[in-house]
Amino acid sequence: MPTNGLHQVLKIQFGLVNDTGRYLTAESFGFKVNASAPSLKRKQLWVLEPDPGQGHAVLLRSSHLGRYLSAEEDGRVACAAERPGRDCRFLVLPQPDGRWALQSEPHGRFFGGTEDRLSCFATAVSPAELWTVHLAIHPQAHLRSVSRRRYAHLCPQEGEIAADSDTPWGVDALVTLVFQNRQYGLRACDGRYLRSDGRLVGEPEARARYTLEFKAGKLAFKDCDGRYLAPVGPAGTLRAGRNTRPGKDELFDLEESPPQVVLLAANRRYVSVRQGVNVSANQDEELDHETFLMEIDCETKKCTFYSSTGGYWTLVTHGGIQATATQVSANTMFEVEWRGRRVALKANNGRYVCMKKNGQLAAISDFVGQDEEFVLKLINRPILVLRGLDGFVCHRRGSNQLDTNRSVYDVFHLSFSDGAYQIRGRGGGFWHTGSHGSVCSDGERAEDFLFEFRERGRLAIRARSGKYLRGGASGLLRADADAPAGVALWEY
Repeated sequence: MPTNGLHQVLKIQFGLVNDTGRYLTAESFGFKVNASAPSLKRKQLWVLEPDPGQGHAVLLRSSHLGRYLSAEEDGRVACAAERPGRDCRFLVLPQPDGRWALQSEPHGRFFGGTEDRLSCFATAVSPAELWTVHLAIHPQAHLRSVSRRRYAHLCPQEGEIAADSDTPWGVDALVTLVFQNRQYGLRACDGRYLRSDGRLVGEPEARARYTLEFKAGKLAFKDCDGRYLAPVGPAGTLRAGRNTRPGKDELFDLEESPPQVVLLAANRRYVSVRQGVNVSANQDEELDHETFLMEIDCETKKCTFYSSTGGYWTLVTHGGIQATATQVSANTMFEVEWRGRRVALKANNGRYVCMKKNGQLAAISDFVGQDEEFVLKLINRPILVLRGLDGFVCHRRGSNQLDTNRSVYDVFHLSFSDGAYQIRGRGGGFWHTGSHGSVCSDGERAEDFLFEFRERGRLAIRARSGKYLRGGASGLLRADADAPAGVALWEY
């Protein structure tokens, strides 16, 4: 895998939920803390940092303020410290049910409470001193074993997940973290959950749920018996081992999962690097050599395409396109034009990429015709989780509509047909657009939606009306945005 912006370890942000279901909140005014918020927003985001000194203590930093939580000897708590001092040191004590108790290391008291009555003065742990960890990152990622330096992926024939892949290539490398009953399940791309004995099961049963623990910025997954997931044996099969404390073998990184795509040219052949360095539309199957990792530059919004052979597409002499570049440069950048069910690609020479008669791709066209258009298909999101500016997309209770401001998420299923996507939700109902721009999730027939990958990690979804799906003040998903920006962009 390249290192030019890829291979990105996710920064672990989370919320802490107390026994009454309210989130720990850091306020700007007076740097006070409370547990009053019903959902996970900006003020409720926290980061766990290792203490610079020796020992097991950690620091809790507010992502919103950039300041540290502290507890004084008399139990008073605040989030005012710009630099961590002695009072900012806490011990995280995981409980059997997956929750955390936070103990002040210098004073030995426990942190808890309700509403604005928070303190760190309890001498023992009661329900008021227990906190549920709710990850705030997008839950779809790649899982990398720290000790083996290999990626986890689904092995469908063996019915297991193994950490034995050098690169997270293809749909099998996608893992979805599912938050349920204060714990997390690991869901493979085929919808099954990893059980602690290494088997894959259809439902997140007790032995397929794990308590998260953090160690030096890494994740560990503890099962209901207090043992930790680890890669086992030559194949690196993931299952709970014997250890009751997480060592290097039990630690994992969560890495960003950029879109992986296939492109179909006008000759109905897939774009490929199977027959050499020249990028050509000459294959009937979509396998690894026909799959490209699509990365969007944050500043220019142009795209790079990285192949399974280890090279970026790059513009060469006479407009040719080869998958030989090892570094990102101006010649590896392509501007994507979204043309309904098709896309066109413009290279750094200002010309469009077209398919020549022999199938090879070249940036030699001044205008877009049939040979300059491609079908672009996302292949590593068979299941979809969407997050907007206000929260995750989730079914509204007792309704066929969809919320866009939830701290929990629903998983939706994707299918693809001729440049468009169909989205299926709970109970098998399809997304469809109703009157006045409403979006519902109980359709008997599939409705086509167009995906446009506009920014790094964010896409726009266009309805048949030509309008874009957006969130907003109402908290409902609607198809009435004119432009693919702001509330009309979704993490996926």
